[in-house]
Amino acid sequence: MYNINIICIGKLKERYLTEACGEYLKRLNAYCSIKIIELDEYRITKSHEADIKTAVKIEGERIIKKIPPASFTIGMFIDGKQLSSSAFADKISKTALNKSSTINFIIGGSYGLSDNVRKVCDEIISLSPMTFPHQLFRIILLEQLYRAFTILNGGSYHK
Repeated sequence: MYNINIICIGKLKERYLTEACGEYLKRLNAYCSIKIIELDEYRITKSHEADIKTAVKIEGERIIKKIPPASFTIGMFIDGKQLSSSAFADKISKTALNKSSTINFIIGGSYGLSDNVRKVCDEIISLSPMTFPHQLFRIILLEQLYRAFTILNGGSYHK
């Protein structure tokens, strides 16, 4: 059985996002044990560069504390390696077979992820060179995970 953790900054606020998240979690339960670990966003008072760096650093420390030992961690960075849906499915399958049955996906907050988070990741990937709101990105990742599991199980969703 696959164990998937999505460690992310912030909580979903809009109803349409929570409904989409719930739908994909329900679908994914047929294929894996999936858990979303939501961490508080660091509140900044001003968008000064120093405040942003502090926020990214503190959020990164919170993320690192939540990574389970002996798991495989994939950081979601805009400059990461891009994969097709089939290659993403293959990555999940090979990771679970050869490295760890627990795979963590890390999603940063509004200002991204720290270099310290990058250092603890086993792999860095990107789902797109585009920038997405981090709350919407969670739904995109869930959809791609669902797509990956349907590919691995010969389902028709991918077609």
